[in-house]
Amino acid sequence: MKNISWILGSQSPRRKELLVGIGIEFEVRIKDTEEVYPDSLPANEVPEFLATLKAAALLPDLTDNEVIICADTVVILDGKILGKPFDYEDARQMLSKLSGKKHTVITGVFIGSKDRSTSFSERTDVEFETLSDNEITYYIEKYMPFDKAGSYGVQEWIGYVAVKRMEGTYTNVMGLPTNRLYKEIQKFI
Repeated sequence: MKNISWILGSQSPRRKELLVGIGIEFEVRIKDTEEVYPDSLPANEVPEFLATLKAAALLPDLTDNEVIICADTVVILDGKILGKPFDYEDARQMLSKLSGKKHTVITGVFIGSKDRSTSFSERTDVEFETLSDNEITYYIEKYMPFDKAGSYGVQEWIGYVAVKRMEGTYTNVMGLPTNRLYKEIQKFI
Protein backbone atom coordinates (compact mmCIF):
# COMPACT_ATOMS: atom_id res chain seq x y z
CA MET A 1 0.00 0.00 0.00
CA LYS A 2 3.07 2.27 0.18
CA ASN A 3 3.11 3.44 -3.43
CA ILE A 4 -0.67 3.60 -3.80
CA SER A 5 -2.45 6.92 -3.33
CA TRP A 6 -5.94 6.24 -2.04
CA ILE A 7 -8.88 8.42 -3.06
CA LEU A 8 -12.21 8.38 -1.24
CA GLY A 9 -15.00 9.42 -3.59
CA SER A 10 -17.26 10.61 -0.79
CA GLN A 11 -17.66 13.58 1.55
CA SER A 12 -19.46 11.48 4.17
CA PRO A 13 -17.95 12.14 7.60
CA ARG A 14 -18.82 8.57 8.59
CA ARG A 15 -17.03 7.03 5.62
CA LYS A 16 -13.99 9.21 6.30
CA GLU A 17 -13.94 8.10 9.94
CA LEU A 18 -14.32 4.42 9.04
CA LEU A 19 -11.58 4.50 6.39
CA VAL A 20 -9.20 6.19 8.83
CA GLY A 21 -10.17 3.51 11.36
CA ILE A 22 -8.82 0.71 9.16
CA GLY A 23 -5.54 2.54 8.63
CA ILE A 24 -5.97 3.98 5.14
CA GLU A 25 -4.53 7.42 4.39
CA PHE A 26 -6.50 9.08 1.62
CA GLU A 27 -7.63 12.27 0.01
CA VAL A 28 -11.25 13.09 -0.78
CA ARG A 29 -12.22 13.73 -4.36
CA ILE A 30 -15.77 14.06 -5.66
CA LYS A 31 -17.64 15.06 -8.78
CA ASP A 32 -21.32 15.88 -8.86
CA THR A 33 -22.98 12.77 -10.22
CA GLU A 34 -26.69 12.38 -10.69
CA GLU A 35 -27.60 9.31 -8.67
CA VAL A 36 -30.09 7.68 -11.01
CA TYR A 37 -30.63 4.02 -11.71
CA PRO A 38 -32.91 2.00 -13.98
CA ASP A 39 -36.40 1.42 -12.55
CA SER A 40 -36.04 -2.26 -13.45
CA LEU A 41 -32.93 -2.67 -11.25
CA PRO A 42 -33.70 -4.74 -8.12
CA ALA A 43 -33.40 -2.66 -4.93
CA ASN A 44 -30.57 -4.82 -3.57
CA GLU A 45 -28.42 -4.05 -6.66
CA VAL A 46 -28.89 -0.26 -6.54
CA PRO A 47 -26.07 0.57 -4.05
CA GLU A 48 -23.36 -1.21 -6.05
CA PHE A 49 -24.69 0.34 -9.27
CA LEU A 50 -24.55 3.83 -7.73
CA ALA A 51 -21.09 3.30 -6.20
CA THR A 52 -19.83 2.29 -9.66
CA LEU A 53 -21.58 5.30 -11.23
CA LYS A 54 -19.86 7.68 -8.78
CA ALA A 55 -16.50 6.05 -9.48
CA ALA A 56 -16.98 6.26 -13.27
CA ALA A 57 -17.05 10.06 -12.99
CA LEU A 58 -13.69 10.07 -11.19
CA LEU A 59 -11.78 7.27 -12.92
CA PRO A 60 -10.68 9.29 -16.01
CA ASP A 61 -8.81 11.76 -13.77
CA LEU A 62 -6.85 9.15 -11.78
CA THR A 63 -3.09 8.91 -12.13
CA ASP A 64 -1.40 5.53 -12.54
CA ASN A 65 -0.78 5.00 -8.81
CA GLU A 66 -4.20 6.16 -7.55
CA VAL A 67 -6.98 3.84 -6.40
CA ILE A 68 -10.49 5.10 -5.72
CA ILE A 69 -13.03 3.85 -3.21
CA CYS A 70 -16.66 4.85 -3.73
CA ALA A 71 -19.71 3.66 -1.81
CA ASP A 72 -23.45 4.07 -1.66
CA THR A 73 -25.84 2.94 1.08
CA VAL A 74 -29.57 2.35 0.86
CA VAL A 75 -32.23 1.38 3.37
CA ILE A 76 -34.81 -1.07 2.04
CA LEU A 77 -38.20 -1.58 3.68
CA ASP A 78 -40.77 -3.92 2.17
CA GLY A 79 -38.79 -4.04 -1.08
CA LYS A 80 -38.71 -0.25 -1.48
CA ILE A 81 -35.71 2.04 -1.11
CA LEU A 82 -35.90 4.76 1.52
CA GLY A 83 -33.43 7.40 0.36
CA LYS A 84 -32.32 10.57 2.08
CA PRO A 85 -35.28 12.61 3.31
CA PHE A 86 -36.27 15.74 1.41
CA ASP A 87 -37.37 17.60 4.54
CA TYR A 88 -38.59 17.27 8.11
CA GLU A 89 -41.93 15.69 7.19
CA ASP A 90 -40.29 13.16 4.87
CA ALA A 91 -37.87 12.18 7.68
CA ARG A 92 -40.82 11.78 10.07
CA GLN A 93 -42.66 9.54 7.61
CA MET A 94 -39.60 7.35 7.02
CA LEU A 95 -38.90 6.88 10.72
CA SER A 96 -42.58 6.12 11.34
CA LYS A 97 -42.43 3.43 8.65
CA LEU A 98 -39.26 1.92 10.19
CA SER A 99 -40.72 1.98 13.71
CA GLY A 100 -41.26 -1.53 15.07
CA LYS A 101 -40.12 -3.18 11.84
CA LYS A 102 -37.18 -4.99 10.32
CA HIS A 103 -35.42 -3.39 7.36
CA THR A 104 -32.30 -4.04 5.31
CA VAL A 105 -29.28 -1.78 4.84
CA ILE A 106 -27.12 -2.49 1.81
CA THR A 107 -23.86 -0.73 1.02
CA GLY A 108 -22.30 -1.11 -2.40
CA VAL A 109 -18.57 -0.46 -2.71
CA PHE A 110 -16.37 0.11 -5.76
CA ILE A 111 -12.56 -0.13 -5.63
CA GLY A 112 -10.69 0.74 -8.81
CA SER A 113 -7.70 2.12 -10.62
CA LYS A 114 -7.15 3.09 -14.26
CA ASP A 115 -6.64 -0.52 -15.30
CA ARG A 116 -8.75 -2.70 -12.99
CA SER A 117 -11.64 -2.66 -10.56
CA THR A 118 -13.82 -4.71 -8.28
CA SER A 119 -17.11 -4.08 -6.55
CA PHE A 120 -19.28 -5.75 -3.95
CA SER A 121 -22.33 -5.27 -1.74
CA GLU A 122 -22.79 -5.98 1.94
CA ARG A 123 -26.14 -6.49 3.69
CA THR A 124 -27.22 -5.92 7.29
CA ASP A 125 -30.72 -6.56 8.61
CA VAL A 126 -31.83 -4.14 11.33
CA GLU A 127 -34.89 -4.38 13.55
CA PHE A 128 -36.22 -1.26 15.25
CA GLU A 129 -38.19 -1.01 18.46
CA THR A 130 -41.48 0.86 18.18
CA LEU A 131 -40.79 4.59 18.34
CA SER A 132 -43.21 7.12 19.81
CA ASP A 133 -44.04 10.34 17.97
CA ASN A 134 -42.11 12.22 20.68
CA GLU A 135 -39.02 10.06 20.14
CA ILE A 136 -39.15 10.61 16.38
CA THR A 137 -39.57 14.37 16.87
CA TYR A 138 -36.70 14.49 19.39
CA TYR A 139 -34.37 12.60 17.05
CA ILE A 140 -35.13 14.70 13.97
CA GLU A 141 -34.87 18.02 15.83
CA LYS A 142 -31.68 17.12 17.70
CA TYR A 143 -29.79 15.18 14.99
CA MET A 144 -31.16 16.58 11.70
CA PRO A 145 -30.77 13.29 9.77
CA PHE A 146 -31.39 14.82 6.34
CA ASP A 147 -28.15 13.52 4.82
CA LYS A 148 -28.76 9.91 5.84
CA ALA A 149 -30.43 7.05 3.98
CA GLY A 150 -33.62 6.07 5.78
CA SER A 151 -33.41 9.24 7.91
CA TYR A 152 -31.18 7.79 10.59
CA GLY A 153 -27.59 7.31 11.68
CA VAL A 154 -27.06 4.11 13.66
CA GLN A 155 -24.11 5.75 15.47
CA GLU A 156 -26.44 8.40 16.93
CA TRP A 157 -29.06 8.40 19.71
CA ILE A 158 -31.60 6.48 17.65
CA GLY A 159 -29.15 3.63 17.15
CA TYR A 160 -28.65 3.38 20.91
CA VAL A 161 -32.34 3.35 21.83
CA ALA A 162 -34.18 1.95 18.81
CA VAL A 163 -32.06 -0.84 17.34
CA LYS A 164 -33.48 -4.01 18.84
CA ARG A 165 -31.51 -6.50 16.76
CA MET A 166 -28.94 -6.46 13.99
CA GLU A 167 -27.73 -9.24 11.72
CA GLY A 168 -24.63 -8.19 9.81
CA THR A 169 -21.99 -5.56 10.42
CA TYR A 170 -22.53 -2.33 12.30
CA THR A 171 -20.11 -0.37 10.09
CA ASN A 172 -22.14 -1.37 7.04
CA VAL A 173 -25.14 0.43 8.53
CA MET A 174 -22.86 3.46 9.12
CA GLY A 175 -22.05 3.47 5.39
CA LEU A 176 -18.88 1.42 4.84
CA PRO A 177 -18.52 -2.30 5.62
CA THR A 178 -14.95 -2.06 6.93
CA ASN A 179 -14.33 -5.77 7.54
CA ARG A 180 -15.20 -6.73 3.95
CA LEU A 181 -13.57 -3.58 2.53
CA TYR A 182 -10.29 -4.37 4.29
CA LYS A 183 -10.29 -7.91 2.84
CA GLU A 184 -11.15 -6.64 -0.65
CA ILE A 185 -8.36 -4.03 -0.47
CA GLN A 186 -5.86 -6.76 0.47
CA LYS A 187 -6.93 -8.78 -2.58
CA PHE A 188 -6.85 -5.69 -4.81
CA ILE A 189 -3.27 -4.73 -3.95
